[in-house]
Amino acid sequence: MTGPSTPAAPPAAGSRVLRATAYALLPAEIVLLTCLVAGLRIPRPVLVCAEIAVLLLLVAETAAYVRLRRRGLSRREVLAELVPEPVRRLVGHELRLMASLGLWVARRRHGVRAGERAFSHARDQAALMYGFAFVCLVETVGMSYLLADLPAVHAVVLVLDVYTVLFVLGLHAASVTRPHVLASGALRLRQAAHVDLTVPLSGIAAVRHELLFTHEKAEGVLNLAVGSQTSVTIELTEPVDVARLLGGTRSVHTVRCHADDARALVQALVPALTRARTAPSPAQGPPASV
Repeated sequence: MTGPSTPAAPPAAGSRVLRATAYALLPAEIVLLTCLVAGLRIPRPVLVCAEIAVLLLLVAETAAYVRLRRRGLSRREVLAELVPEPVRRLVGHELRLMASLGLWVARRRHGVRAGERAFSHARDQAALMYGFAFVCLVETVGMSYLLADLPAVHAVVLVLDVYTVLFVLGLHAASVTRPHVLASGALRLRQAAHVDLTVPLSGIAAVRHELLFTHEKAEGVLNLAVGSQTSVTIELTEPVDVARLLGGTRSVHTVRCHADDARALVQALVPALTRARTAPSPAQGPPASV
């Protein structure tokens, strides 16, 4: 995401109370669930109070949703009012990973239209990601065997392990199905499902093939490394804002990314940049009469 973002209005007092209550109740529910799975005896009054509290929270959230919708807010605006931005971004990231798995199976790509050039960047991390997924799969089988005598614990751990395997495959699938895209007048740079930066060609000052395997943190530099390497360095004419995974933005003036065929990406960018810089400016209309 690029361009300056408009600061979101602070949530109303009622929404802040609901958020604070959710922050307190949800971790408490997780602790109770963990204790129950582990076989600990929880006093019945504690369980009843916890369930009543969660039910009241759901009722309050539903009432707040209806009230905000009646005030004319869209579904997206209501969601922004009731759900903290980090939670929304994390959930959105998980959904994009799962959607990428579907695109991967269907052998389709995201965000590549007719006439646009796509540059893949997942090849050099494939062996690592497949190896990591295999290790997670072996761990899943091993834990299933070790926890066979504890059905409740086995079920919880199995769900977590299977989701971990899907998560790792989703990371790779997102890289495969979301390539860099050179469109008319813009370059779209991506990394898995958590970075999606569109830079106008007129905002690119220089581009070069530069293979780097170490990337020190530097102010204003965005490193989109794949397999711990970048191969293309793009310098911008002016800083752009890049959205962070958990919310907020950072300003960058240099982007380092990787492409399976980095030289082809640079060779395609150079003439595109030339055309963008030499394009005639739009004709001005006649002067306005006084």
